[in-house]
Amino acid sequence: MENKEIVLSVKDLRVNFSTDNGYVQAVRGVSFDLYKGETLCIVGESGSGKSVTSKTIMGILAANGRIVSGSIMYEGEDLTKVSEDEFHRIRGHKIGMIFQDPLSSLNPIMRIGKQITEAMLLNGNHLKKSRKDLTASEFVAYKNAITAYNSELNKTKEAVKFLKSEKKKEVERVKNVAKNESNGRLYALKQDYGLEKITIKHKFGKLLEEQPENAAQIKADKAAALKEAQENFIKTKNEIIAEAKSKHASNQEALASLKADFDAKIKNAKVENATNKEELKAKYKPLIAEAKAKYLAKDKLAKEEVAKEKEIFKAEYAKELAEFDSRRPEVVEAAKQKYNEAFAALMQETDARWENKNRRFIKTLLRIKFLKAFILSRADEEFYTKHKAIKKEYRDEVYAVSKTLAKRNYISKIRITPSEAKEKALKIMAEVGIPQPETRFKQYPFEFSGGMRQRIVIAIALTADPDILICDEPTTALDVTIQAQILELINRIKAERHMTCIFITHDLGVVANMADRVAVMYAGKIVEYGKEEEIFYDPKHPYTWALLSSIPDVDSKERLEAIPGTPPNLIYPPVGDAFALRSKYAMKIDFKKEPPLFKVSETHYAATWLLDKRAPKVEMPLIVKTRIEASLAANKARMNKQESSNEENADQSNKVAVEEQGLAINHDLQFEGHEEEVLKEAKQASSKAKGGKR
Repeated sequence: MENKEIVLSVKDLRVNFSTDNGYVQAVRGVSFDLYKGETLCIVGESGSGKSVTSKTIMGILAANGRIVSGSIMYEGEDLTKVSEDEFHRIRGHKIGMIFQDPLSSLNPIMRIGKQITEAMLLNGNHLKKSRKDLTASEFVAYKNAITAYNSELNKTKEAVKFLKSEKKKEVERVKNVAKNESNGRLYALKQDYGLEKITIKHKFGKLLEEQPENAAQIKADKAAALKEAQENFIKTKNEIIAEAKSKHASNQEALASLKADFDAKIKNAKVENATNKEELKAKYKPLIAEAKAKYLAKDKLAKEEVAKEKEIFKAEYAKELAEFDSRRPEVVEAAKQKYNEAFAALMQETDARWENKNRRFIKTLLRIKFLKAFILSRADEEFYTKHKAIKKEYRDEVYAVSKTLAKRNYISKIRITPSEAKEKALKIMAEVGIPQPETRFKQYPFEFSGGMRQRIVIAIALTADPDILICDEPTTALDVTIQAQILELINRIKAERHMTCIFITHDLGVVANMADRVAVMYAGKIVEYGKEEEIFYDPKHPYTWALLSSIPDVDSKERLEAIPGTPPNLIYPPVGDAFALRSKYAMKIDFKKEPPLFKVSETHYAATWLLDKRAPKVEMPLIVKTRIEASLAANKARMNKQESSNEENADQSNKVAVEEQGLAINHDLQFEGHEEEVLKEAKQASSKAKGGKR
């Protein structure tokens, strides 16, 4: 793989999402290289960061998403820093994407044909595209300079926003500390007072049962005890409230001090922001102005060049129009004569055929000359078919020198016409396996099955002929048989079009049919990656073992092992190995320090402390080991069977060749010395055959 061309390189990519509860660290330092012509499968549970990585590559992150750091290099550009205008040039045209749910990707009230051809027609102006291509590097440099300036400017603004957010949180925290403390004490006091009343009532109730003669005294004592308890409750309550009020006053001072500190920090940040803004202006404005001047100069030249190209097309159109005008009378006359002769011959042939038919009424009508062709076209299928072919030939010959064709040729040089877009769409629909494309072209998404809708989405992605195709779980919403068809289709199209593919899935069973290399993701990080056979036959990370253990297998007798627990909350990611809390192989160090990527081979790496030389030797789960051994045994048996089958075929071929050679030798020996007799017999047989024909 190292000798292959790298088409996309992702380095230390980190993506956060801002929420009310904090920043979700969805992608935490992802790095990988994508080689030309390969399929890289990214596999992991929901929430592991697979789709966020792919959407970052496509430049379609949600509004609350932010690229914190890292780079995505494609054709010498860092996609994390390019402008939206530049992304518009790349997205769909060079990097295409197939989404998880085809129904939500399609417009339910728009016909399929229009949805497939829409992008082709919108981006099909050849002259406009030519102008953009001529100014592409200057335009990208200009827009990227603006994006870099805005990015640096936003960083300084983010500091002010962060301080304001922290101020609000701290003020609320200080307020709530005092409030919660007093409320907690009051709640505990109420609980104690209620319990004390119950105890008093129970105590004096029991005394009343034991000493009914002292009922009056007992009742008086009970009332006194309850009154004392109430007075103590009110006294303590008032003390707590008074203490809370005094604390509130001190808290107000603390709050004022806290607010003052934050206000000072915010003021300093704003001053620093203003200073940075001026510095950034001084740094970037000349660069932006220079880039803009270069772009406008190049755009002016490109505009002139495109105008010249358009004038050439107009001259060619005028020349073709004049040529067609000069040739048209002769061509039309020849076509008419040819049509009349063919039609006359067809009528004679049809008259001869109808002479033998006993249909008096139709024969009578056929005597009316102007109705003859009309009636025959409905009563005689053979006449209708041949007459239709003759008319088509006539129309084609006339159309070949028509103004319509000349104009169509001229428009085709400028932009893609609807008829050309439809022709290409029908071709792609047939390529992705949609039957009867002419009929299906006019239908709506709800008239298709799930598998067919996914084929339509694939067709839309292929219209721009992208270099890289990202498939974001394209088979998740489909049943097993349709899944297999879609996977086979993607593999075939990838091979035919020489595309590079990123395939995202949570199903390792799907990976086995697709991948050249596999990256296993968990909690926003790649925990293991390598070639397909290395991940399946020599997995090293406990999470990879867990995924392999949970795949249903008809040949395995072991019970499937569920992965315990749930993925961690990425607002507060774990300190050590993110999978440690769910792994029975976790060690103390897994909860303290994050493991690096250990090298297993030149192409295989895994982030687990189990690969450290100091770690105890741990065997992979029995179910995984058994499956690997069974798979290797099955592959070996398959290979042996294939080899024996090849040997049998070779032996059979040799036997047939020897027999054919022996027959040829015997045949030559039979006729040796009798050549003249054989030749004489052959001539007699030939003359008899000719006589029989006569």
